[in-house]
Amino acid sequence: MKRSMTLVLLFILTFGFASLASAHVTVQPKEVPAGSYQVFTVRVPTEKEVATTQVKVAIPDDVNVSRFEPKADWTYEIEKGADDKIVSVTWKAAGSGLGATEFGEFRMQGKVADDAQKLVWKAYQTYSDGEVVEWTGAADADKPASVTTVTAATGDGHGDGHGAAASASEEAADDAAANDAGRDTLTLSLAIAGLAAGLLALLISLFRKRAK
Repeated sequence: MKRSMTLVLLFILTFGFASLASAHVTVQPKEVPAGSYQVFTVRVPTEKEVATTQVKVAIPDDVNVSRFEPKADWTYEIEKGADDKIVSVTWKAAGSGLGATEFGEFRMQGKVADDAQKLVWKAYQTYSDGEVVEWTGAADADKPASVTTVTAATGDGHGDGHGAAASASEEAADDAAANDAGRDTLTLSLAIAGLAAGLLALLISLFRKRAK
């Protein structure tokens, strides 16, 4: 019985921590056509008991970002390269930032290069205690960079049609945000439930051992 409860505890704790680890900084949409105008949404969940106060995102070489959506209680700073291209953006909290149970979304608009194949978004998340989490690793890393796959050009994002393409992309980003937000909430709920059940099982095991 004792061994069974131990195995159950290990399973629950492993599942719980794996669920928590699945929540990380991502950029939506996950797939875009080459040569298209897009609204990119940076989704940032706080994974600690202290607040997220700053987020820096390095802009891939194959994206020319030109506009940023204002966000209440946050400011942003851009960095440009030698060719006047925006190479990074840093959002900073003017208030308390994103708390332990919160996430935030930051939007920017830009054009994908005609010959782009893959967009790798490296992000740096700063917490109020000074820790900086670097989301820059490979897909199988503990802290992976978000990746956007680039498909063949459709022609909708070229020339004077870029306004309509950007609008459609924004709507798609909204839908993706709603879906992913629901999944993030479910993941967090399952993780918390798993951890609570694991602690309860541990307490029961300790009480039974003491009773013997």
